[in-house]
Amino acid sequence: MNILTTWSLLVLTLPTENATARMRFWRALKAKGCAVLRDGIYLLPQTEERELMLRELAGAIADSGGTAHVLRAPSLDAAQDVEFRALFDRSEDYIEFMSALKGARKTISGQSAAELTKLLRRLRKDYETIVGIDYFPGDATTRAEAAWQDFIGLVDTVLSPGEPHFADRPIRSLSVDDYQGRTWATRQRMWVDRVASAWLIRRFIDRDASFIWIASPSACPKHALGFDFDGAAFSHVGELVTFEVLAASFGLDKDPALLRLGEMVHVLDVGGAAVPEAAGFEAVMAGARERATDDNQLLDEMGRVLDALYTHFASAVKSRDAGGRA
Repeated sequence: MNILTTWSLLVLTLPTENATARMRFWRALKAKGCAVLRDGIYLLPQTEERELMLRELAGAIADSGGTAHVLRAPSLDAAQDVEFRALFDRSEDYIEFMSALKGARKTISGQSAAELTKLLRRLRKDYETIVGIDYFPGDATTRAEAAWQDFIGLVDTVLSPGEPHFADRPIRSLSVDDYQGRTWATRQRMWVDRVASAWLIRRFIDRDASFIWIASPSACPKHALGFDFDGAAFSHVGELVTFEVLAASFGLDKDPALLRLGEMVHVLDVGGAAVPEAAGFEAVMAGARERATDDNQLLDEMGRVLDALYTHFASAVKSRDAGGRA
């Protein structure tokens, strides 16, 4: 037996003398993916969050001189349920998005890191906008997700060639004392995980570390400790990126500020739940990568950014803990 969908309906009359307010409300309804049953009647599949949003919008409409009421009702029968669900079909939106991806692929070659980062951020926003109002995912959703992940992989290949795969092995507990004055190696033209890992090594693991930047994993000298490439001493393990693996290996994953940095690095390297600082760090990283003449300069410049972020996160933790004890 099919369960009928419950709907939230917004029945409204917009203010006639306030064109600015009318436009603002129309845009809000469109942004939330509301379907139009007829002029003045809008529909959403009911959840507490969406219904609260409609109630708040109804209040704003009333305050501006219009009228609005929020109602709740199930579909009358299975046929009506199918009819209403069809109003939320996002297939055309996904087709348009995948067409944009196809066009973007043709422009990737030759773009700078800053340009690629900006392109990826814009397309991610477009994709997440559609997903956010795709209340009844279907085949088009699956195809678009596959195309999007493929595009992300392509950009990652350009920004960070030789990106490692996740290994399935335990993470050993190591002593910082055994890793002093060592030579560390990673792929040149660093991106987020590598630059953050190099910073972590120099700041918390091996203060006298020396780094070499290799063109490919096969160029790693035998005496060097490799990181962030397949076959390296330290690389992706399970669901953890290299920065997180290094932190766990040397017992640094008890530091809340480093954990916050690890969340940011993880999101920028392999995706995940949004982290507020990620977009800003990514933009700074792209710009620094364009300005730096070599990876030593890039590490120095981004090291100062990571120092500042670490201090900010540590201060936030201290303030939170102090507030909890008050």
